[in-house]
Amino acid sequence: MGRGKLRIHLGAAPGVGKTYAMLSEAHRRVERGTDCVVAFVEHHDRPRTEALLHGLEQVPRRELEHRGAVLPEMDLDAVLARRPQVALVDELAHTNVPGSRNAKRWQDVEELLAAGIDVLSTVNIQHLESLGDVVESITGVRERETVPDEVVRRADQIELVDMAPEALRRRMAHGNIYQPDKVDAALSNYFRLGNLTALRELALLWVADRVDAHLQRYRSEHEVSAIWGSRERIVVGLTGGPEGRTLIRRAARLAEKGAGGEVLAVYIARGDGLTAASPKELAEQRSLVEDLGGTFHHVVGDDIPAALLAFARGANATQIVLGSSRRKTWQYVFGPGVGATVARDSGPDLDVHIVTHEEIAKGRGLPVARGARLGRSRRATGWAVGVAGPALLAVLLSAVDPGLANDMLLFLALTVAAALVGGLWPALASAVAGSLLLNYFYTPPLHTWTVSDPRNIVAIVVFVAVGAAVASVVDLAARRTHQAARLRAESEILSYLAGNVLRGETGLEDLLERVRETFGMESAALLERADDVEPWTCAGRAGRGRPVERPEDADVDVPVGDHMALALTGRVLPAEDRRVLAAFAAQAAVVLDRRRLREEADRARALAEGNRIRTALLAAVSHDLRTPLAGIKAAVSSLRSEDVDWSPEDTAELLASIEEGADRLDHLVGNLLDMSRLQTGTVTPLIREIDVDEVVPMALGGVSEGSVVLDVPETLPMVAADPGLLERAMANVIENAAKYSPPGVPVLVAASAHADRVEVRVVDRGPGVPDEVKDHIFEPFQRHGDAPRGAGVGLGLAVARGFAEAMGGTLDAEDTPGGGLTMTLTLRAAAAERPEPVPAAEPERQLS
Repeated sequence: MGRGKLRIHLGAAPGVGKTYAMLSEAHRRVERGTDCVVAFVEHHDRPRTEALLHGLEQVPRRELEHRGAVLPEMDLDAVLARRPQVALVDELAHTNVPGSRNAKRWQDVEELLAAGIDVLSTVNIQHLESLGDVVESITGVRERETVPDEVVRRADQIELVDMAPEALRRRMAHGNIYQPDKVDAALSNYFRLGNLTALRELALLWVADRVDAHLQRYRSEHEVSAIWGSRERIVVGLTGGPEGRTLIRRAARLAEKGAGGEVLAVYIARGDGLTAASPKELAEQRSLVEDLGGTFHHVVGDDIPAALLAFARGANATQIVLGSSRRKTWQYVFGPGVGATVARDSGPDLDVHIVTHEEIAKGRGLPVARGARLGRSRRATGWAVGVAGPALLAVLLSAVDPGLANDMLLFLALTVAAALVGGLWPALASAVAGSLLLNYFYTPPLHTWTVSDPRNIVAIVVFVAVGAAVASVVDLAARRTHQAARLRAESEILSYLAGNVLRGETGLEDLLERVRETFGMESAALLERADDVEPWTCAGRAGRGRPVERPEDADVDVPVGDHMALALTGRVLPAEDRRVLAAFAAQAAVVLDRRRLREEADRARALAEGNRIRTALLAAVSHDLRTPLAGIKAAVSSLRSEDVDWSPEDTAELLASIEEGADRLDHLVGNLLDMSRLQTGTVTPLIREIDVDEVVPMALGGVSEGSVVLDVPETLPMVAADPGLLERAMANVIENAAKYSPPGVPVLVAASAHADRVEVRVVDRGPGVPDEVKDHIFEPFQRHGDAPRGAGVGLGLAVARGFAEAMGGTLDAEDTPGGGLTMTLTLRAAAAERPEPVPAAEPERQLS
């Protein structure tokens, strides 16, 4: 049985027609004979949506009781038992009622998919977890119900249900989305034209990014090398010179002209060392391009134009931005330059922009390292000088006769020129050809291959030796220059990489992506296995090439220890590149080890925290809980004793002692349970609009009458909070204040409104708390100063702060003017929490 397929209808805002589109798709499938059922769909009293439910089988819902209300939920077990081909599940980001099998509806959907059932679902763009901050900055509303982006990305199909903001507002005004009494508030708040336009752009861009990822995967799988201009991607070629910042800004402006444009800045470190770029300048340019929303890439390539074009085509770029050359006019004799070469070889699918700047024709300002292994054109020129040059010189010297010594010097100069231009072998050819011509034309007897004077023989031998020596020196210098330039390029990349790795700024996948880019490979993977008989597993992978399961299947593999290897696909690398690749492999192993150490440290930290909590809990049980238990047992034993005839007053006193001990036990156990809920993250507040003046008086049950003075005006705005959690938090704070307040001095509980929040201050006149320990008093099992053991286990304030933060508020401690401590509980006003009485999502229960 295979996994089911997920199709999501994605919208920018409520009311665009996601549920309508989903139901329409279900009807089309039913007409084709597909077994479809409605697992859970909310029509929200919209007539047209409700009409589409007719004719579709609906699985009865499961009803759950929560806080005195009966709420319907999807019956997951019933759907699994029914086993349809397709199930319709509305509102993917919905939070299930407490008591359901899963906390979130998308987790229910995962179970349906795992059972082989296809699912049609809906979600709004504002419910994606990664966009929460962006949506809040646009609408002013923080979405409490979210779904992980990865869940939506894994969907087999995503259909964008789009509607123009103006049309959506007209639908709202006609009453097709919300009830008439909610329309005005919605149109003036969440459904403002600017909000809807921004949300629509978010939805379009998110879907476009996902489509682009599919396109890249398709191009990789089908080995498509031609550029498809589906969106503007602009590659900026950087040399490390000061003009780079101008090029980056120009490319950013070009990208802004097209929706979804990208900027990719690339610096190519030539193996033969064309320039020595300034690391500081490159760092500044990297920072600039990232600030402008682009990416920076560092690539090694012997042929800069070819490497730049290969990178652009690999990234499916549509434009290349280069700067006008900084070379002097006379330097063009050595070639047309990178810009002209790229423009010539770019083809019809790549536009090349040559951008002017202030550094034109001012010289590179950087040392030029002549080639490594000499280029093809340079070697051809050397052979022409070495072979044809002696013949031409002989023709010129036939008209004049400067003498044998001068003839030899001229031929020697030609040999040196051939060595400088073409290296060793053209120079040797020039030396041999020159010696033969000197012997035949200028050494007596003329026009014969014999030499009559022994001194001339010595001169010709010396001539050949000098030519060979000069050629060897020139060739060796060229090789050393190549090696130095290549080592410089390698060291730049490795030093940058090592710095990032040591600072922990590079993850394993980022490092593998850097390896792939640097060597121009299709994919890079780090493989490992436990021992020689176990199969290889992939610890990390980058690129879209074919997956590699064993090092032997890769084009290049570098072992890292006995049971780890770096595997690359794409091409076979030369031996000289393997040294750098081995360093990359070692760095990858270090990154992997550090990631695992960090995970182990996190687990150890969690275990240590759990052990600390358990140790403190045992201490609390062993002493703080035993004390009231001992008092209760002693009182009960006294009352049951037949040896003593207790008076009514004594009996009442013993019963009061039992009641007091039981109250202490109830309070301690309640705090312990609340703390365990906070530690395990199972606190699920039910946020709604409440009045502070209704909740605070209910929190005074644990303190004696007259020990608290209330100043909570009835005119305060309503707050967004859970009544139960707010009451427990206030009770703990008030009891703590009463405990430390001097006898006869009541605790003041005052509330006031400030902008979009409401503050409740609990003021005592006790000894106060030093500034350095104000945060520590909110930690579990902390008691300040000389508080007696019977004062509690130190959980009251920790529970209060945990409940406050669970409701989106804060609890802080500050000094009371004149002495004492003031606890300030801050909650968001309901108007700030929800700028309209209609929730931002589909009108549904808001549970988190």
